[in-house]
Amino acid sequence: MRLRVRVGACVAVLFLAVTPLAAQEDALVAVGDMAPVVVVPDLDGGSYDLADVLGKRPVLVEFWATWCTSCEAMLPRLRAAHAAYGEAVEFIGVNVTIAETLDGVRQYMKDEAPPFRALYDSSGVAARAYGPPATSWIMIADAEGRVIYTGLGGTQNLEPVLRQVAARQTPGRKEN
Repeated sequence: MRLRVRVGACVAVLFLAVTPLAAQEDALVAVGDMAPVVVVPDLDGGSYDLADVLGKRPVLVEFWATWCTSCEAMLPRLRAAHAAYGEAVEFIGVNVTIAETLDGVRQYMKDEAPPFRALYDSSGVAARAYGPPATSWIMIADAEGRVIYTGLGGTQNLEPVLRQVAARQTPGRKEN
């Protein structure tokens, strides 16, 4: 009986460990795809057209929410990445608006100052185009607009991918 309990516990742990990876595969956008170009509302009542940056420079997009614990865990990594690569890479945060208010998101932006241009996907246009499986799903596209990275969760290591795309944007620098 004890052996079956131990085996069951191990299977449960393995299932929980694999589930986030499986969730990445559920996204509509995959590595190698062209990043979808959509127009998403911003926090000031205007709109932001991803065509303004996609295909022109590298872009990092995070689908996030103020209540997302993985997003909170990812925030220091995003700050460090933006400090290192923000001049070469456009950082965009698409708020999924689930259990969110525009005023609440504005207040979060003021209090936490995440290192990205915040968009408020109130109509779900970005979520339908990208199909993020969960919050804290990140997509990075190169300067041609091709997706070169997707990841999920609060412990993503973005540095190698950002270093690669930033090196391509800086004259005289070579990739490592």
